[in-house]
Amino acid sequence: MSVTKASAAEAEYATPSPNPHQEGHDGNGSKDIAASFLAKNVAGQRVSVTPAESARVLRRIDTVILPIMLTVYFLQGLDKTTLAYASVFGLIEDTKLVGNQYSWLGSIVYLAQLAMQPPLAWLLVRLPIAKFTSAMVLLWGVSLTCMAAAHNFGGLLATRFFLGVFEASVAPSFVAITQMWWRRREQTVRTSYWYAMNGFTNMFGSLITYGLGHISSQLHSYQIIFLFFGIITVAFSFVMLAFMPDSPVEAKFLSDDDKLIAVERLRMNQMGVVSREWRNDHLKEALLDPKSWLWFALLFSISIPSGGISTFGPLIIKTFGFDSFGTILFNIPFGFVQLVATVGGAFVAQKIKMKGPVIAALCLPPIAGCVMLMVLPRDASHRASLLVGYYLISVYPGITPLIYSWASQNTAGDTKKKCTNAILLIGQSVGNVIGPMLYTQTEAPGYTKGLRSNLALYIVIIVLVGITSSYLKVLNAAHAKRRVAMGKSAVIVDTSLDSAEEVAAQQIRDDADKNAKNAEEGDVAAASTEVERPGERAFENLTDLQNEEFVFVF
Repeated sequence: MSVTKASAAEAEYATPSPNPHQEGHDGNGSKDIAASFLAKNVAGQRVSVTPAESARVLRRIDTVILPIMLTVYFLQGLDKTTLAYASVFGLIEDTKLVGNQYSWLGSIVYLAQLAMQPPLAWLLVRLPIAKFTSAMVLLWGVSLTCMAAAHNFGGLLATRFFLGVFEASVAPSFVAITQMWWRRREQTVRTSYWYAMNGFTNMFGSLITYGLGHISSQLHSYQIIFLFFGIITVAFSFVMLAFMPDSPVEAKFLSDDDKLIAVERLRMNQMGVVSREWRNDHLKEALLDPKSWLWFALLFSISIPSGGISTFGPLIIKTFGFDSFGTILFNIPFGFVQLVATVGGAFVAQKIKMKGPVIAALCLPPIAGCVMLMVLPRDASHRASLLVGYYLISVYPGITPLIYSWASQNTAGDTKKKCTNAILLIGQSVGNVIGPMLYTQTEAPGYTKGLRSNLALYIVIIVLVGITSSYLKVLNAAHAKRRVAMGKSAVIVDTSLDSAEEVAAQQIRDDADKNAKNAEEGDVAAASTEVERPGERAFENLTDLQNEEFVFVF
């Protein structure tokens, strides 16, 4: 790492107080904590990061932060799907659930999450994110443990409600944590890693549940399941509290130099790190920004199928003619396909540097799967084909993390990021509430209404992808016009989706082009100057619409 003298424009981001005359700045002193950190450590200087240094710090971050996120999300997936596992071990019969009461147990978690999203947006801006999330993990572990003591619909409904209240923080917290630790290029795959834990849940959760179901005890099998997963969750909350830092500048596992590198790596994201200051103007912009509601619509549309299948998936397999243990075992490939689709889709999106086309492509296998389950008869001769159709549907989980990362990578400003996350997660919660309601026991074994609605929504998602991509192109064109009006270049080379090696190569090309141009003009002095680059306003806590240098990605 080296520190080079910055130009007057470049030094601006590092000063502790903002310029109230800048366009898009309200002059209220709001800054990202990264700006204060840089001002304190390298005031007036720009940190130059080599590809080797960037890779070394990235490995360090991946080694410490990622395992914690993976484990927490794995436990969250397990804890939420314990109801589905318990349903095949007599929960419905023993607790005398009737009508759509089982469906309500699936939906109540998401109703609680829906109610929690607005206050969570404020809490995630104001509170240290790692400590807050650790507390939520502890409380949802306690809630799950208490489910073992519930013997009727009322008790199960209450404990499932509190499980949803505390689990509501996981997705918005993890999206925010991913934004503050990784470059835009890296975020897509890292998001897929922690979201893919749902696949591990369906694989290893099924195996663990299979083992727990064979324990001889005075307790019911489903009570053992609740206790086992609940106690593990409580224990891991203390691990997260001990090892997860609240931001890169507060990370004890990074040296001071590595903290500078970790922050500088994020400059071209143009998204900042964290401010811990609530901004009402950011909230207003998030509510009025059409992008927010496009993300809402996308996540709502995929969450209806997700909520239905996650709650009724094992019961659908059971209609193929399997017993309880066979149902659990045949749910394992669902998790494997889900894992491959989630991580594979993210790698493809990273490779082509676009998410919209990948989301649309991932809708095609579930469309085929829905059609197969709707037309094939439920008999022994079609059992293999029915399983294939069910496994084709299991590709759909790869869509959700791509929507998470697509939305987060096109949103800047600390408060706006948290509010936008709340809006799209409200869409997810509403979809997950509706999803289980479309699958009712009275429609077994065909579940026609649920499958038909899911089929229609996959087609809606493809249409929404086209609309969203077109709107992002319009926003990029508008920013280009603003830059020209301000005397800047209309074109910005966005390197936030490039590898460290590609960034270094681009910088060499830019320097060579600038020097060649200046040399042709006979300006020898100018030929030796450093090429000016975007990013001077990256840590000013500006929104994506305020910062004319922000580049929207597809």
